[in-house]
Amino acid sequence: MVLKKMTDWLGSLTQKQANDKPTSLYDMIGGEQVTARLCHCFYDIMQTDPKAAELLAIHKADLTETRQKFFEFMSGWLGGPPLFEQKYGHPRLRARHLHAPVNGQMISQWLYCMNLALEQCVEDKRLRQVIWQNLVPLAQHMKNQD
Repeated sequence: MVLKKMTDWLGSLTQKQANDKPTSLYDMIGGEQVTARLCHCFYDIMQTDPKAAELLAIHKADLTETRQKFFEFMSGWLGGPPLFEQKYGHPRLRARHLHAPVNGQMISQWLYCMNLALEQCVEDKRLRQVIWQNLVPLAQHMKNQD
């Protein structure tokens, strides 16, 4: 019942508007500004929270390029401009992350950071839930080690 209500609610939000342009999660959370804040918040948490220490350790020391690429990916993933694809082609996320050991611990730490970032940056709880429900399987798909 709850899932049906969530689906109905999301469906009503994404219906075509008067200008025939569908509303995306990107637009609903606040567009470029909130997406950028979400992505930077994610990495700020990863860099400062001891619960994400192992996740941080598999990254380069300078996260400038990583932060930018993550924003570009999330822009398109949330239904905004497909910035990542325009620059680099199809994300092929799993293949792009094969250089890093992605195990259950890494996934848990990534989801931990993303959950905190969503709570801090996306005001609408229902939108956070929709984003979260789609991020969890995406993160789990990245697993390349036991």
